[in-house]
Amino acid sequence: MATKSASSTTAQQDGAAAVKKTELRKPVFVKVDSLKPGTNGHTLTVKVVTAETVLNKKPRNPTFRGAQNQNTKIAECLVGDDTGTILFTARNDQVEMMKPGNTVVLRNAKIDMFKGSMRLAVDKWGRIEVAEPEKFVVKEDNNLSLVEYELVNVVEEA
Repeated sequence: MATKSASSTTAQQDGAAAVKKTELRKPVFVKVDSLKPGTNGHTLTVKVVTAETVLNKKPRNPTFRGAQNQNTKIAECLVGDDTGTILFTARNDQVEMMKPGNTVVLRNAKIDMFKGSMRLAVDKWGRIEVAEPEKFVVKEDNNLSLVEYELVNVVEEA
């Protein structure tokens, strides 16, 4: 019996080592002014400055069940921190969380390009959480969504 308990103890230690290896990594919070076009996986804490509903559409065929039978809501929200602001595209359930004055944590956010300007978005793999109010003042004069980008193809000569 002593050999069984010794082998089970080592198995538990190996299991504990495996758990330590697969621990979640700590999120790295970034500031708005460090966002670049075409990037993703951002985690940031921002305040909602304004929120404007752009689309509130009823389903086309209410006899269907499922995702196609739900209302579609899209809102453009100006969000920012102490380094700048950017437009955030909120979809469906996200619209209710994005009330002006709220402080939210955006996890796994990505930068979408829309008509040459950057928009912040959180898709189904990301998460939005309403957080405790932060003490920072939003720097509204540095709006990254007003910067227009142009895609340039570089041809290499051989």
